[in-house]
Amino acid sequence: MHKSREKHGKSRRQCKIEEQVKRILGDILQVGANDPRIGFVSVVRVDTTGDLKNARVYVSIMGEDVEVEKSLEGLRSARSYFQRELGHRMSSRYTPVISFVLDESIEYSERIDRILSELNVNVDREDDFEDSPPTD
Repeated sequence: MHKSREKHGKSRRQCKIEEQVKRILGDILQVGANDPRIGFVSVVRVDTTGDLKNARVYVSIMGEDVEVEKSLEGLRSARSYFQRELGHRMSSRYTPVISFVLDESIEYSERIDRILSELNVNVDREDDFEDSPPTD
């Protein structure tokens, strides 16, 4: 692998741009967007294309399914605002075109934890049956 490549074959510049986009959008969201539909949103990660022209912004949104959908809809409709702010605040000449994507990795890991916990409970119950004296 080439020396300037970091993890997953990304260049240092690509990693730097992704971190910069993540930080700037996180700052904008922390201050608050003017769209009332946008609830508690955090930027989980950003993936850019190799040419740095496009960026997928993975967001985690707290709330019920309806609130999550409203927030995602608000983010998508305010995309041009976020795009413009990003362009003003970035140190690079070009700004990647952003798109918001719901990051479901947290929900996925919680689901896996729940399944593992249930399996562990079932294993414990089987152990209890094995430890109990036989009934004749």
